[in-house]
Amino acid sequence: MSWKTLIKTFLLLITILSSAMTHADPTWIDVRSKFEHRLDSIDGDVRISHTEIVQEVSKRFPDKSTEIKLYCLSGGRAGKAMSALEQAGYNNISNAGGISDARKQRGLQ
Repeated sequence: MSWKTLIKTFLLLITILSSAMTHADPTWIDVRSKFEHRLDSIDGDVRISHTEIVQEVSKRFPDKSTEIKLYCLSGGRAGKAMSALEQAGYNNISNAGGISDARKQRGLQ
C-alpha cells in the first residue's frame, strides 16, 4: 500500500468519524428530584436537579454546543434549567416538557 493511499484512507476515516460525532444523539436530562426519578424514570437518562444544572452540566458536558433535551414533570423546571444553561453559554438546549412528552418524542410510549 502506498503512502498516498494510506493518507487518503486516513483522511476518509477522519471525515467519517467527525461526521458521526456531529450527528450524535442528544443528551436527555431529567431535572426532577431524586424521589420523582425513583418513582418513574427513563432508562439511560441523566438525572440532574434543575437547581444544580449549570454546575453539573459544565462538569459532564463541557462542550457548550452539546445537544441537550431537558424534561421534568410538566416542563416548568425544565424551562428554568434551560434558561440557566443558556445564560451559561450553552446554545443547543431544548425543553422537551414533561417525562411523558419525552417518552412520546422518542417513541417510548
